[in-house]
Amino acid sequence: MKVLITGGAGFIGSYFAETLIDMGHDIISLDIAPPSKAVDDVDYQIGDIRNAPRLRSLVDGVDAVLHLAAAHHDFGISESTFESVNVDGTRNLCDAMSDANVKHICFFSTVAVYGNEAVPPISEVSEPRPSSPYGVTKFRAEGVLENWTHQENDRKCLIIRPTVTFGAENYANMFSLIRQIEMKRYVKIGAGKNIKSLSYVENIVDAVIQIWLGDRPTRQQYQVFNYIDKPDLSSEQIADIIYDELGFKPPGLRIPFPLARALALPFDLAILLTGKNFPISGARIRKLAKDQTKYESQSIIDHGVSTKVPLEEGIRKMVRWYMKTGRHRKKSEIRRSIPSKLG
Repeated sequence: MKVLITGGAGFIGSYFAETLIDMGHDIISLDIAPPSKAVDDVDYQIGDIRNAPRLRSLVDGVDAVLHLAAAHHDFGISESTFESVNVDGTRNLCDAMSDANVKHICFFSTVAVYGNEAVPPISEVSEPRPSSPYGVTKFRAEGVLENWTHQENDRKCLIIRPTVTFGAENYANMFSLIRQIEMKRYVKIGAGKNIKSLSYVENIVDAVIQIWLGDRPTRQQYQVFNYIDKPDLSSEQIADIIYDELGFKPPGLRIPFPLARALALPFDLAILLTGKNFPISGARIRKLAKDQTKYESQSIIDHGVSTKVPLEEGIRKMVRWYMKTGRHRKKSEIRRSIPSKLG
């Protein structure tokens, strides 16, 4: 099978590319930047999903598309960019697939489509009420794909709504937490009982391939799955696993949440005045210590999908990679590796 991966040079895309190559598939990767870590035998192409003619030239002749390309930073991206990449880019892709008679696509959406006010348990039957430009545009992209799918009876679309995905070669939230703990800059804030649903990259790649490319007679023409590794862990449990794998004893000091928010006020003011993205902010403190991101993924389990790596072991594997490789990366390398490229 020949598969086009949009955003294929990013974190998740690289894992898919390597796995699919090992399975004997031919892979074309489309991204706006070259990969930080190339996979042998992948045909890497530089391009933007907003460039419709470029998309058409690459979709021609493929059997399926894995659509990962997105604008998804929570700082420094305009609403018009979210719209042009996540919605218009997806529409371009659908048009290109129609022209090339490609019938199968898997799209990585996000649990952000449920918004901040969703009431647990948050499953696929929960009403999406996205509250961020990222969530809004991802949900609109789902609508574009649903419309494309139902235009012909033999088209199939799999929508995956993952939570925060982590693993080796990822330099986002989990990497930052590990680095802060390793450098003894992490302080526990509040009770730490807020749930943080997570997705380990090896598990989500394996699960998606099982459903998308496997022989699943029960799969519908258009189907949506959340992806979360269970059981859920609290923010304190996640930190304690990292401490243990690093061989550190967790600190006894714990700062009350209201005090931490007050201490962050000067950083919030600096962000407001300069427009720069500081590592400390009231929003980040709330996200870490107060906000709960608990989602359900029973539907994917009921579909016969099983995971290979327990969530705690996934965290430990990332810590071991960090100590061996990740902690030695230069800041410039880390910025190039963050998987939030446009296209």
